[in-house]
Amino acid sequence: MGDDTGAPLPQSPYPAMHDPALLFDVLFLLLAAILVVPLFQALRIPAVLGYLVAGAMLGPHTPGPVVDLAVPQVLSEFGVVFLLFAIGLELPVSRLRAMRHYIFGLGLMQVGLTSAAIGFAAWWLGLAPEAALIVGGMLAFSSTATVLKLLVERGETVARFGRISVAVLIFQDLAVVPLLTLLPLLADPDASIPLALALAAVKAVAAILGIMLLGRFVVRPAYRFIASAGNPELFTATNLFVVLAVGWLTAEAGMSMALGAFLAGMLLADTAYRHQVEADIEPFRGLLLGLFFMTVGMSLDLPAMAAEAQTIAALTVALLVGKSLLLFLLCRLSGLGLATSLRIGLLLSQGGEFAFVLIGKAVGLSVLDGHTGLLLSSSVALSMAVTPAIGAIAQRIAQLIEARLGAEAFGIETSDLKSHVLICGYGRVGKAVAKLLTEHNIAYVALDLEPQRIAAARHDGLPVYYGDASQGTVLRAAGIERARAAVITLNRPDAAHRAVEAIHATAPTLPIIARAHDLGQSAALASAGASAIVPETMEASLQLAGLVLRSAGVEAAAVDLSLKAHRDGNYRTLADQQSAS
Repeated sequence: MGDDTGAPLPQSPYPAMHDPALLFDVLFLLLAAILVVPLFQALRIPAVLGYLVAGAMLGPHTPGPVVDLAVPQVLSEFGVVFLLFAIGLELPVSRLRAMRHYIFGLGLMQVGLTSAAIGFAAWWLGLAPEAALIVGGMLAFSSTATVLKLLVERGETVARFGRISVAVLIFQDLAVVPLLTLLPLLADPDASIPLALALAAVKAVAAILGIMLLGRFVVRPAYRFIASAGNPELFTATNLFVVLAVGWLTAEAGMSMALGAFLAGMLLADTAYRHQVEADIEPFRGLLLGLFFMTVGMSLDLPAMAAEAQTIAALTVALLVGKSLLLFLLCRLSGLGLATSLRIGLLLSQGGEFAFVLIGKAVGLSVLDGHTGLLLSSSVALSMAVTPAIGAIAQRIAQLIEARLGAEAFGIETSDLKSHVLICGYGRVGKAVAKLLTEHNIAYVALDLEPQRIAAARHDGLPVYYGDASQGTVLRAAGIERARAAVITLNRPDAAHRAVEAIHATAPTLPIIARAHDLGQSAALASAGASAIVPETMEASLQLAGLVLRSAGVEAAAVDLSLKAHRDGNYRTLADQQSAS
């Protein structure tokens, strides 16, 4: 066909949407993901590996259908952009400030020394300095998705080793950005590495300053205007525009789109729109990132991997052992206990998903050759596959250490805690409070005197310790001066009274919320220094009465007002009893 002049129409480099071949490729991609990824998740294998396997099934090196890489490869690049944007959203300045000791202390040492050690080994084995630098950096990173999934599943995000592991992962995520920026500079054969590093740093600082100014004077006011319109589709469109526009600006400045997306995320991390932005971006991030890992899987040469099985296994073992040993030593030098250091070292020993991103870009820029990229990709994937087993082994060894030597001292375990909640009593009520605090990502330390209860909690990696809450030395060891509140859930009235007195004497301004059986005990706890008391019998009676009133047809608002009046009356009686005593 042609136009009115008879000249042929220009052809698009991509197949038209009505092209059956394109439709079949899309269907095969979706079907492979639907079949493989849920199976891997059911087997407790990281979803990233499921996407890799699903992609390998559709690649040219396996029997069956072969998907054209042209369209999915273009779309998959945006998966990395949205991933960096999501990471930026998770890093408000307040969070970086609260965890700065471990983020910029242990995290910096881990990334720097691991990169140097692996990079030196790669150079010694024959890689060029530029390639060795990139290999060292990419293998220093751990799998954020895999580690966080394990911590959340086991409820260990509030445990000491869990908090420190997250801090190290945060610095690793931060370090990805300069490495992505540095990679194109290293591809220039005439560039010197020191000059490239300096140029990358200058560009990164200039980009940060420019985007922060743009965000303060343009993006944030624009978000206020868009949010006031109350149109969710328009809000989502704004999110997509900000991610892609800022990414385009950094790409035009000679850096990566991923850097721009990361900075755009940090720009919105401290705003009131953060959670809605995160929810809107999540479907795009998940779908495009899954597509990225599927394209990586399509490029894996399975026969070549089988032929290099021994080399891949040796590289994987060296990576796991080397990273875990180095991080263990760094943790011990940082003053962490034996069991905590061991768990952190083993848990973060694998390679991470960003290695696939960096390997693909390095091979595309000829910084790495294809064979080296294949070996590295295979080793990283294998190390991620064994992470759940390594995590279980680390947990078991840590339990044996604590059973033999006793739980590590309070002073070591709680030295980094700040704004946590102290729970005195880890029975039925204490467990419920701890569970709710964990769901809201609030750290806690629980004290109890029942050995079996403590042993069960320690087996699950929870911060529950043997200690008498009425002793000032125990309270100070549990970080009472740095706590945000104390909760008294002890069942025995005399023990609860002594705990309230001791906490009030040690930290007079600390809010103390106490459980009481009745108004009589409530008055005693209030006189001892409790800030708020919840009498169980009164609350149970009011809850029952409220259910009866609602079932009788009384409006919910009227029921709530009535219950509030009774609560206020009872608490006034409590206050009168306290003043009289």
